[in-house]
Amino acid sequence: MPELRHDPIQKRWVIIATERARRPSDFRIERDTGGDGKCPFCYGNEGMTPPEIRVFRDGSAANAPGWKVRVVPNKFPALRIEGDLDRAAAGQYDRMNGIGAHEVIIETPHHDKDLPDLSLDEIALVLSMYRDRIMDLRNDPRFRYVLVFRNRGSAAGASLAHPHSQLIATPVTPRTVAIELESAREHYTAKERCIFCDIIAQELATHSRVVAADADFVSWCPYASRFPFEVTLAPRRHEHDFGVLDDQALARLARHLREVLLRIKRSLDDPPYNYMLHTAPAYHLKPRRPGYWSTIELDWHWHLEILPRLTKMAGFEWGTGFYINPTPPEDAARFLREVTV
Repeated sequence: MPELRHDPIQKRWVIIATERARRPSDFRIERDTGGDGKCPFCYGNEGMTPPEIRVFRDGSAANAPGWKVRVVPNKFPALRIEGDLDRAAAGQYDRMNGIGAHEVIIETPHHDKDLPDLSLDEIALVLSMYRDRIMDLRNDPRFRYVLVFRNRGSAAGASLAHPHSQLIATPVTPRTVAIELESAREHYTAKERCIFCDIIAQELATHSRVVAADADFVSWCPYASRFPFEVTLAPRRHEHDFGVLDDQALARLARHLREVLLRIKRSLDDPPYNYMLHTAPAYHLKPRRPGYWSTIELDWHWHLEILPRLTKMAGFEWGTGFYINPTPPEDAARFLREVTV
């Protein structure tokens, strides 16, 4: 019988359609047809991108080959970095200028290597760039939140096949993150415990939805998974801010992340996917809403959400806010655990 499951963090209901249960081989994967050989992110084509914002390289000239990870402005940004917010009322509505930052993290010179195909050192460099850009953009008092995300494959929204992530800094806290922040604060106010830590402890105890676990990190298919084979990755110990991780922690995260992405890649025949890094907002900025940030170091827990793009949303999902997931997370986790990596 189908189940309705509630997500206590996002406060949403999900339908686990057990009667439609599907295995990894049941999903039809849409394949990319490849590029035209003129990829602006490849070695030698550095002039096809805007000038670098930040780069990890081995002593070569700027905006030239010899780099390991590059960050450049998005050529078609969702938000512009120049200007003032100019917050104002518009009758019953509110408006402000579209101020923010939109950057592209080019993860490797290798066009045909996805993130899990890179070495641990190379993945750690990418994660280090995430950290450095988050911390730098937080210094801008116009920005309230910095989101790092990755679109892998055209079905997941990627316009270029070359491995890359993106970063957008926004002048408001995104609604999805704001709901999570509120849930975390409410849970801590009632119980003096982190809701993420409580969930992690339960998942480790039952283990039926755990995909991978080591001394530092755990990944699991959420109880109320929105999508088949959805995975959440988080530190086992309480950590509120990805931006303060040191290089040793990022090296350990690189190992865990590669294992999880390899399990998804091999179990699901290299599917398109998105992932999003939810870390703490710019909690040092003022003014603050009274009491809102008073416990954030205790109640918030950074995490990474990985969403394979195996199903599509339609009218019911858009009209209700419900999601229909045909693969119970317990089954999804078991399939992912059984993959040899």
